[in-house]
Amino acid sequence: MAQPATLHVAVVGTGKMGADHVRRIQEVISGARVTAVVDVDAERAKAVAARVEGCTAYTDPAAAMAATDVDAVLIASPGPAHEAALLTAFEHDLPVLCEKPLTPDAAAALRVMEAEQRLGRRRVQVGFMRRYDAEYMKLKSLLGTGQLGRPLLLHNRHRNVASPPGWRSEMLINDSVVHEMDITRWLLGHEITAVTVLRPAPSANAPDRMQDPQFVIFETDGGAIVDVEIFVNCGFGYQVQAEVVCERGTARIGDGHAMVTHMAGRWGGTIAQDFVERFADAYDREVQAWVDATRRGEVTGPSVWDGYAVAAVCEAGVRALEEGGRVEVELVERPALYDVSRAADVG
Repeated sequence: MAQPATLHVAVVGTGKMGADHVRRIQEVISGARVTAVVDVDAERAKAVAARVEGCTAYTDPAAAMAATDVDAVLIASPGPAHEAALLTAFEHDLPVLCEKPLTPDAAAALRVMEAEQRLGRRRVQVGFMRRYDAEYMKLKSLLGTGQLGRPLLLHNRHRNVASPPGWRSEMLINDSVVHEMDITRWLLGHEITAVTVLRPAPSANAPDRMQDPQFVIFETDGGAIVDVEIFVNCGFGYQVQAEVVCERGTARIGDGHAMVTHMAGRWGGTIAQDFVERFADAYDREVQAWVDATRRGEVTGPSVWDGYAVAAVCEAGVRALEEGGRVEVELVERPALYDVSRAADVG
């Protein structure tokens, strides 16, 4: 069957992430173009729209989604605005790529999941871009062969140069470790059942009253133990690394040694400075996969269930950080719509 015409996309949110997605759709990937941008800041929306021929600026997501030249929606607005935008997209039966978080809390994610179930089919791909990173995809493929045996341990390191202004201790869980939560579930095929957060002495580089670094431990329903070192004021670069320890071997990614230089009596390489640089290719693959699937009439990749499950783990993680001790994750039963055996996925 011939693919439909070029996908016309409305991008909701034109901040750093949204503006980068507009650039990506227009200049990098194929099969789509941006016909609408939405932002509560009218001037910012107009400035972004002015750079794209035939693009209209809106301040109301509902108005953009009702436009006749919009076939699909990419949501890159702040998390608290996601639920309303998703429910509006469902009213128009529009396919959606929603940046993480699906919603800031599990209750809202559950409402979104229930609304999508009423449609009777998936409409949403959630933007957990690490699933599209070449190294993570290679690791997922290796684990799938069974050569290494059953995964027993997964070690993760996640470091940022400096935390953004206004960041608080719980944001290390909700905005950073959220990625390890999803990638753990995807790599291992397990659900996370409990979270413990240990609190080392805070770095002198951390803002006042911020607990940084943190050492987060997940337990899974497959019996694996997962740890995450999250350090968002390390000062030297952006690093994401993972090592899985299995019954018959180990595998590690994220060392960043694609190129090593030797000069002037020194050897070394460069370290990415932020997530946009480190995961640029993953974002490209993620959006291209969404466009391709949408043009085929399919929805692939991370689902609303994945967004809900991660939101529930985040809530347990924040409780563990604030209260101390081990906190169990509470999940509803997975609906049949999100049965992994029924859904196409990457990796």
